[in-house]
Amino acid sequence: MAKKKRQEVGGGTGEWIVTYSDMVTLLLCFFVALFDTTEQTSTAAQELISSLNNIGIGASTGGSTLAQGKLAELGNTVATLPSLDKGKYLGTAMKRATSLFQPEIKSNKVRISSSERGVVITLASDAFFRPASADVNIEETRDLLVKLSELLKSEALGDRKFRIEGHTDSAPVDPRGRWPSNWELSAARAINTLHYLSDFGVDERRFQVAGFSDTVPIASNATEEGRAYNRRVDIIVLDQAHL
Repeated sequence: MAKKKRQEVGGGTGEWIVTYSDMVTLLLCFFVALFDTTEQTSTAAQELISSLNNIGIGASTGGSTLAQGKLAELGNTVATLPSLDKGKYLGTAMKRATSLFQPEIKSNKVRISSSERGVVITLASDAFFRPASADVNIEETRDLLVKLSELLKSEALGDRKFRIEGHTDSAPVDPRGRWPSNWELSAARAINTLHYLSDFGVDERRFQVAGFSDTVPIASNATEEGRAYNRRVDIIVLDQAHL
């Protein structure tokens, strides 16, 4: 019995091109994800868009090139997205604060971080306040508070609002002391910080103030080191969404 002749596959693109196209797409997504908007200007973002507009998959059947759509024609591009402006602003504020407080960061008096609320400038409570007191140790911290006030009233942050948050550890206050609980102590430390920043020229109407007692720890209260981290005052340069 004669063997059946294998039917020849017609011409066209091989199936391998599908896997190859998937790989190229994934690589493109990977490098776009690495694109740090906090380090780029709108011009750089436009250059990225231009480079993407020139990418095509000319070798594959049915492939198409990237082209400007109607949204882009209306001005809705990557460079105009709110997230780009937010990322650029947060990056600039972070760099400025980190550079300004470099000596204090090295001595653990100040920590700079960011969250969904904005840029967080953390003042170590033990370096700014006397033990079990809301009185600012102004003799030791005047220069730092002056630098902080200069940052907050700078032109770069001219349209921003700020929140001062006081935090304590979980140790109870002295019942014979001035403060009935850690709630009053944390709020008083935040308010006193506000008063000094206002005295140094920052408009007090741009501030919000809150005391959180020990309800928002950033370390374990089981150790002295952890409790020291939790005793803090946070000055937050607020993102527009958290005003």
